[in-house]
Formats: sequence, structure tokens, C-alpha cells
Amino acid sequence: MTFGIYTVFCSNVLFPLHEALKKHSTVRVRREMEQNQWLTPEQIKQLQLDKLKTFLVDVNQHVPFYQQLFANIDFDPNKLQDLAELARLPLLDKATIRANTEAFKAHDAQGLARFNTGGSSGEPLIFYIGRKRVSHDVAAKWRATRWWNVDIGDPEAVIWGSPIELGSQDKIRLLRDKFLRTHLIPAFEMSSEKLDGFIQQIQRIKPKMLFGYPSALAHIAAHAEKNNIVLNNLGIKVAFVTSERLYDHQREKIQSIFGCPVANGYGGRDAGFIAHQCPQGGMHITADDIIVEIVDSNGQALPVGELGEIVVTHLATRDFPFIRYRTGDMGVLSAKVCGCGRGLPLLAEVQGRTTDFVVAQDGTVLHGLSLIYVLRDLEGVDAFKITQESLELTKVQIVKAMGYQQELAEARITNEFKKRLGSTVNIVIEYPDQISKEKSGKFRYVISHVKP
Repeated sequence: MTFGIYTVFCSNVLFPLHEALKKHSTVRVRREMEQNQWLTPEQIKQLQLDKLKTFLVDVNQHVPFYQQLFANIDFDPNKLQDLAELARLPLLDKATIRANTEAFKAHDAQGLARFNTGGSSGEPLIFYIGRKRVSHDVAAKWRATRWWNVDIGDPEAVIWGSPIELGSQDKIRLLRDKFLRTHLIPAFEMSSEKLDGFIQQIQRIKPKMLFGYPSALAHIAAHAEKNNIVLNNLGIKVAFVTSERLYDHQREKIQSIFGCPVANGYGGRDAGFIAHQCPQGGMHITADDIIVEIVDSNGQALPVGELGEIVVTHLATRDFPFIRYRTGDMGVLSAKVCGCGRGLPLLAEVQGRTTDFVVAQDGTVLHGLSLIYVLRDLEGVDAFKITQESLELTKVQIVKAMGYQQELAEARITNEFKKRLGSTVNIVIEYPDQISKEKSGKFRYVISHVKP
């Protein structure tokens, strides 16, 4: 890797000093992770087992909720001999954490910080994170960033829309971002005038990397294309996207307009930095910190290659444990080894939240893409959102643009949706001036209120 002098200074001096002052072990953890990534899959499994045993023994000694749980089910973490034994523990959901928040805190926890999820799928979750967890999550993100030949200190444009981040920009953080050359562009509102401003900021910054929601970056790219604005000459090396499902049409638009590859990331405030894409295309799990399981609707583990809910155990959460935590996301594990040579296991797919799937009247579960493609193929659709209210009612919101032929479009939408959802489903089509994002700042094309 070759970096500029200032970037090397930030990565080797400024940021490590920042982390040391916060009593974080980020630098050490990142170095360990960069060694771990080249272990064989078998060595990584052994590393996980060793860490899991140490973690569960620690939790059993210091966390009231798990002290009681382990006693109730006669689970002795000292006797752990196989990763599969983790399945003896019950799945953890948001309701359980809400009902036992204080009991999840370790007796000797220090530096706990209060966090909450954005609540894009319902009621936000309030939880706590200790210094160890923060250090490990930052280190995992830092390792993945360096896969793309960019580093902390390279100019970065962060196009973000979450009120949580936008509301936490205190003077110290602003000063830190200035020194680290991170530029936050608040992208909660995306009017034409705002988009012009975002593009001008990106042109002025000339970032080496972009970071943001795929919907936000794709929207900016589409606006630039529409107005014949060239952005592929800025020297951007990579666009990191996260927090939403990345659709193929978004990836293509971002790559085409910004002239750089798109690196998909998967994780959350609650579940941690779960997986990240490398330049060879592999979606690598942060296996030195996180054990990923795929389970069916009954919570039973599924074999590699089958679609189910993603469940994570974060091994750096001893201060407020996340053990077999239900993410609400759907995914598939892969048995392949990535061409990059890293032994970190792979996610074959992350298909979005369980509410990104729709249910036909005959009970068939369909991915939201089955409806999305109908609208993507229509001319004159500037933006859209599909909400399955019930088995009998699906609403479609469309922001019209030039070329939209309402009568023909409505007939096609109704006909195609009925083919997929059922002949008696009521399809209601509305035309708002704009479509609101979720409270979290994310955008979701499909939301279903019907449980499979």
C-alpha cells in the first residue's frame, strides 16, 4: 500500500493518539486482525472457539442475566468443546434486552456508553457498549478500509442521513474530523437544490473514498448523470456503502458515475461490524470477533447455503453481551474461500430485513425484488416505495418524472403485482411529491406488515 505523507501521519500518529486518549485498544486490535485474516478457515474456527469459551466464562462471572440463564439450563461454559454447542443457548431478541437492560450490564463494566438503534423496523432498542466493543468495531472497519488501498487520513466524504449521527456533531468530533479529513455531508433531505450542493461539496473535497447509504449515493449519482455533471475524474478510489440492502442497479449507477468500485458493508449499531466486501468480491465476516449463524423461523440452525435469519454472537461485548442476537436480516452463508486468500468466512448473500419480503395470498414468500423490478422497468418513475399493508392490500407510492404514462403504468403495475401476490389483492397507487425516508434516515423500497 502507498499513501501520502499526511495520510501516513494520521494513520500512524494522529489517530492512534486519539484512540489512546479515549483508552481504546483499536490500534493493537487492528494489527491482530490483519494477522488473523490470513489464517486458514480451520485456524479461524479454532480461534473463534477459544475466544467464545473465554467470553462465555467471563460473562457467567460478571453478567447477572447470563448467570441466571446458564444456571437455569445447566450450561457450563468451562466445558465448551465445539462451536455447535452455542446453539444450546436461546436466541436473543430486542424484547428480551428491553425487559432486562440492567441485568445485561456486567458488574465491573467501565465506560459504558448508551446507544440506540434507528428503529427503522419498529421501536428503537436502547443498549450499552463498552470500550472493548468500540475498539473492536472500529478496528474491524479500519482493517476493511485498508483492503481498498485507502486509509484513515485520506480525504473522505460521508454522505449520511441518520439524525443520530447528525445530532452528535460536537466541537471535539468536528475538530477530529477536520484533522482526519473526514467531511460529513448531511443528506437527510434530497431536493434538487440540495443535490446540487452535495455534488459541489464532493467536487471541492476530491475524496479518495465515499461512505454512505447506497440509496443516497445512487440518488446523487443519478442527479449528476441527469445534469451531465462529470464526477469520475475526482480520483475516488472506492465507495463504501452500508445500512441498507445494496441493489444491483444502485451499484451500477454509483460505479458508472463516480468511476470507482463499490464496497458493500453489513452491520449495525447493535450487532456490530459483521461483514465487509473485499476487492475480489468476497463478503468477509469479521470472524475474529463475530460468530454468524443462519436460522430458520423456528430458530433452528440451517446448513451452509440455505437462506435464513442472520444471528450473531459478538465476542467483544462482555460489558453488555450480544449472544445469539437476532438481527432481523436474511442471509446465506458460503462454504467457498475467497480468491483474495483471506481465510475469513463469507456471506454469500445479505438479502435485507425480514420485512423486505412480501407474502402472496397463497402463503408463498417472495423477495421484494419481485415487485421492485416491475417498477424499475417503467419509464418516468423518479422514486417509489411499496408497502404491503395486508394480504388484501398493497400500496405503491410513485414520484412521477417526464415520460411517465399513468394509465399504461398503472395497468402494468396492477397486472404484474396481482400475478405475484394474488388475483384479488387490492393495489392502490399514490403520487406524492416526494417519498419520506425512515426515521433512521435510511430508505426502504419495500416494507411488508405481513408475517410469513
